Amino acid sequence: MPKQVVPEEKRRRRRPTKSGTVLSERLIVETALRMLREHGSAGLTARRLGLALDADPSTLYRYFRGMDDLTLAIGDALMGQALEGWKPTGEWREDLRAVGLRIHAAYVAHPQAAVLTTSRVTGRANELAADETVLDVLRTAGFPLPDTVRIYHAFIDQSLAFAALDAASLALPSAALRADEDMWRSTYARLPRATHPRIAEAAPLLAARMVNSAYPTALEMLLDSAAAELEALESRAKASSRALLGR
Repeated sequence: MPKQVVPEEKRRRRRPTKSGTVLSERLIVETALRMLREHGSAGLTARRLGLALDADPSTLYRYFRGMDDLTLAIGDALMGQALEGWKPTGEWREDLRAVGLRIHAAYVAHPQAAVLTTSRVTGRANELAADETVLDVLRTAGFPLPDTVRIYHAFIDQSLAFAALDAASLALPSAALRADEDMWRSTYARLPRATHPRIAEAAPLLAARMVNSAYPTALEMLLDSAAAELEALESRAKASSRALLGR
């Protein structure tokens, strides 16, 4: 049976840790993010987190039902970082581009945490706020509800998928990451045209592009597709209106 999380007002009555630190959910999440960055997911355990916080590991269960619950809180914190300070402009394409790039950047800034959390659904406040934001931008732009949900699905999954892919590369040991990047110059650039003509002609461009994230390009392609759909919808609506007026 999962442990019962202690209500916030009761947690606040707890005494500080031995070092005088007053625990909070935010402090625990921030410490967990630091440990993931320094030691990877294998280094994040209740015992090690307790040591880092100068608290008994059992104290963590007053804030989280377990380490998986903490994982969800970490993912939600990253989503919160993505949305922090963002304000809508009223231009749907600009707003979606900004939100997508912010989500990607927030996760990639914490590669180890991104690998751990991008595939999870937290159901927490920041995730809900992001979902509400994207859905509202699309509906306000004029997309019908089914199209809104379909584009939202592609948008959010694309953002998180690229974040996971790029974070996985950044989470590699530095030697492995350099070896992967050098492969485009050491192997692909030297393939003969006789056997690999298309790779050979594209090699210089591949070497320049493949070491960077394709997410901005993929995002623009998704936005282009959505914009074309919206334009077609508006054209059909105008044509229908003219047909009615001509009767």
